[in-house]
Amino acid sequence: MPAAMAGGTGGAGGGGGRALDCRSFWKAGAFESASAPSREFHDALVAGDFDRARVHPKFLHTNATSHKWAFGAIAELLDNAVDEICNGATFIKVDKSVNLKDNSTMLVFQDDGGGMDPEGVRRCMSLGFSTKKSKKTIGQYGNGFKTSTMRLGADAIVFTRANRGSNVTLSIGLLSYTFLRRTMKDDIVVPMLDFKIQDGHIVPLVYGSQGDWDSSLKIILEWSPFSSKEELLQQFKDIVSHGTKVAIYNLWMNDDGLLELDFEDDDEARCFYDILLRDQDKASGGVTKAQKEIVQQHISHRLRFSLRAYTSILYLKKFENFQIILRGKPVEQIRIADELKFKKLVTYKPQVAHDSQVVSVKVDVGFAKEAPVLGIFGMNVYHKNRLIMPFWKVLQEGSSRGRSVVGVLEANFIEPAHDKQDFERTPLFIRLEAKLRQIILDYWKEKCHLIGYQPVDPQLRSQYKAALKDSGNPGPKSQQKASTSRRTGGHTSNLLPETYDDTEVIGLTANGSGSRVRSFGQAQENSMEPVGLDENSVDIGSEGALDPYIMEKLSEENIGLFTRREELRQRDTQLRQTVGELEQQLAETKKKCAQLADDLRIRKSQQQQQPPYI
Repeated sequence: MPAAMAGGTGGAGGGGGRALDCRSFWKAGAFESASAPSREFHDALVAGDFDRARVHPKFLHTNATSHKWAFGAIAELLDNAVDEICNGATFIKVDKSVNLKDNSTMLVFQDDGGGMDPEGVRRCMSLGFSTKKSKKTIGQYGNGFKTSTMRLGADAIVFTRANRGSNVTLSIGLLSYTFLRRTMKDDIVVPMLDFKIQDGHIVPLVYGSQGDWDSSLKIILEWSPFSSKEELLQQFKDIVSHGTKVAIYNLWMNDDGLLELDFEDDDEARCFYDILLRDQDKASGGVTKAQKEIVQQHISHRLRFSLRAYTSILYLKKFENFQIILRGKPVEQIRIADELKFKKLVTYKPQVAHDSQVVSVKVDVGFAKEAPVLGIFGMNVYHKNRLIMPFWKVLQEGSSRGRSVVGVLEANFIEPAHDKQDFERTPLFIRLEAKLRQIILDYWKEKCHLIGYQPVDPQLRSQYKAALKDSGNPGPKSQQKASTSRRTGGHTSNLLPETYDDTEVIGLTANGSGSRVRSFGQAQENSMEPVGLDENSVDIGSEGALDPYIMEKLSEENIGLFTRREELRQRDTQLRQTVGELEQQLAETKKKCAQLADDLRIRKSQQQQQPPYI
């Protein structure tokens, strides 16, 4: 894709000398443009176009500010491809490319969906038009393409190929904030080009006048990364039968003059197959260095700055015949519910409306596998299979209640905000928040002893203490023995089993032969009515205190697993480098062998041509 998207070197174009003075997104809208010349109004009167409402180009920027987060804008473009699965889409590629006009970086999206015919691409690039009214499709406002592309860069060019029966059309559209600003337009102008396949040849498809078509071609060649009509048509070569390609250029920068998106690929372990957000990878959580490393490697932290991490949990259900290919490598989807231990399923029936059908929502709730070392908590709320709120903290931070409790649910009964990063703050949403808070507190009260906290329930606490007393609290020697056994590879702890369920048995002694504590009581069905709860109404006191010995065992085991994983990762990197070096040496050797074979063949030919000595 990077090579295919490279434009020509000639001509002044979309990159070379055609960038905005201000490349910071949040400052690019602060400008004053000159009023349109009176001649334009006179021409509008003559054309009978004066009564048409105009949309100022500044609206493109203002509209894009709905995306506070750049990854949210990228997710919008991914949604468009996912919605095309019903039309046969099998992939969406996200990669970088180089604009050879100014050697700048472009962000490229390409899918093999149904593509858009000339009418469809005009709807796509118009404001507020949407045909997505299905209960399954994600898009609905007809605004996502414009807001997402303009949030990522100042300019975007679209190539789309559609096959509607015997009609095969190729369409190109340019949405250029730079063009509109530089030419001081007071109306949004989107140049469009259409072609069709006729007798195996690509010929122009003219809907208006030939003059309009030629004018659009001139604008696109002047303000896009491409210098000729041939270069434009070359972009359709890797769109086999149908699909769409979007190239976003003049990408926004931060206040330091660096691209907001980090594409640096000199360090494979960092982002060779990833796209990162600059200045977002900040350390948080954890007391010791090892604990901070565990926090930093968790998906809840990495999704803030790693596009690969974010897209791995972006969709609730795993795709069967569809892939998100990020910088040449498919994204491995992760189901957060599969990453939980001591998992429990809770049914919630919200009061949607008096005249609507009954809605039933399944909520998966459990502890993070790294609990209690990892203190992350929160609810992951999806809408129509799409992640809207990752690790939503419905409880106040700083309290031991709810520590390490993570939940997953699909809330199709409430509507997301326009940027699909939050929900509309309706009474229904407020009741959902209260209910999720109650679910977490109930789960914590029932199962916190399974990760080393003293039970909150008095009956459970007394049984828990009795079990500890019967088994005996190991002294320093046995603790030292257990630590030594773990360092030498002995499997003496059963605190992190391979599989988990509501009746998981947890070994409490170092040698595994002591008494066991079970999860007492059956999981109770939650009430159908959403219930509010004051977080300060329950006084935990010493009941929430963590057993020091179990905390130490869990910490040591998590740190040991983390260290082992880092060792394996380093070894894997070294092996990859060795394989790459060997492959390079093999290629060089084959090249030398081929050269020697050619030399030998030439010499034999020369010898055969020489006359024999007499």
